[in-house]
Amino acid sequence: MSKGLTYTIVCVRIDTLRTMATNLAIDDKLIEEAQKLGGHKTKKDAVNTALAEYIRHRNQLEILSSFGTIDFDPRYDHKAARHRKPMNGKKKKPA
Repeated sequence: MSKGLTYTIVCVRIDTLRTMATNLAIDDKLIEEAQKLGGHKTKKDAVNTALAEYIRHRNQLEILSSFGTIDFDPRYDHKAARHRKPMNGKKKKPA
């Protein structure tokens, strides 16, 4: 651990059903700033939200990397596809 920094040990939630007790040395100043920015009441909420946002961001980067790599059929008519009957024969309910 670095000199002059205070660290907090947190419990990290893996998903909505399980919690995994994990010892992490996290800079208190970073957690406090995250709590303020996000309006989180607890450090645990700040950490869980930060991890969820990190995962979403990394997934978005993965999707972005595929742009320009997929070939599209120029003859495809997306407007006609909107009016196509569903394959199961059932009509969609209006939203």
